[in-house]
Amino acid sequence: MTEDENVKTTGMYSKFWRITLVAFSMLLIFAGGTYVPYILANVLKADYFASIGVGLVLFIVGAGMMVFLIRKKLIAI
Repeated sequence: MTEDENVKTTGMYSKFWRITLVAFSMLLIFAGGTYVPYILANVLKADYFASIGVGLVLFIVGAGMMVFLIRKKLIAI
């Protein structure tokens, strides 16, 4: 096994990490913008605008992570 193959099977390019990072970024995009503000505002009785702000930040982090994964060619589009 060459060093290049070793990096692809053990580093960020391994199948496990690709699936985990994609699933985490999708969770941030979808749950961060919908469920987190709902839970913060209605269940935990936090301020509405603060909960929307937290949801927006989580959405932006998830979208940025997805762009990063696409640019590193971990996701083929």
